[in-house]
Amino acid sequence: MPVLSRQNILDRLNNNDIAFDPPIDRFQLQPHAIDLRLGYRFLIPRNWMVTERGRRAIKVSIDDLEAHRDQFDEVILKPGQYFELLPNEFVIGTSLEKIEMKAPDLMALLFPRTSTNRRGIDLSLSGIIDAGYKGQLILPMKNEAGDQVIRIYPGERVCQVIFETLSSPLSEAEANMHGMTAAKYNEGNGEYKLDKEDERQALIGGRLDELKRTFGI
Repeated sequence: MPVLSRQNILDRLNNNDIAFDPPIDRFQLQPHAIDLRLGYRFLIPRNWMVTERGRRAIKVSIDDLEAHRDQFDEVILKPGQYFELLPNEFVIGTSLEKIEMKAPDLMALLFPRTSTNRRGIDLSLSGIIDAGYKGQLILPMKNEAGDQVIRIYPGERVCQVIFETLSSPLSEAEANMHGMTAAKYNEGNGEYKLDKEDERQALIGGRLDELKRTFGI
C-alpha cells in the first residue's frame, strides 16, 4: 500500500482527513512520517502488596487493566517536570497528541524512533492505527540501559506514525468492526481494555478447536 510522503500528509491534514490535538509542529513532520510526542500521564505497575498473610507478589495482567486499576500507580506530570525511568522498569505512557483518522481510505503504522531505542528505551511498538480511530495512543516503555536511570520529558518525540492508503475505502461500520464486535480502542484515552470474552474463555479453557468450529468464516 502506498505510504504518504510529506506533501501527501500536509494535504490530508489540510483536508481534515487526519487531525491531531494538539496540532503537530514542524519538528514533527518528517519526509514520510509524523513524530509523536510523549504525554504527561504514566502508569506504573505495582509488583507487591502487604496482606494479612504478609508481603505478596502482584501478578498484573496488562490486558485486564480496568479490573486491576488499584495495582497501578498513576503519575501525571506538570509542564517542566520529568520522569526518571528506573533500571529495568516497565511503565505505560501515552502520546501527547490525540489522533483522529477521519478518511475512509487511510490507516497508519506506529513505530519507535531509532533515537529512542538508542537511549536504551524499549518502546514496544509496531502497532496499527485503524481507519476511524480517535484518541491517544498507548506507549509501553522499558528501561534496558543496564544500571542507568533514563530521564524523559513530556513532549519528547519518541515514536512515529506512517500513513498508508487502503486498496478500497471502508465504511464507518466496516472500520469499526474488528473480528465480530466493535473495535476495542476507538475513542481511545490511553487505557487498555479486555479482549473479547468469548475468545478469552475459549483460550483459557484450551478449546481452540471448538472456537474455530463455532466462529469459522
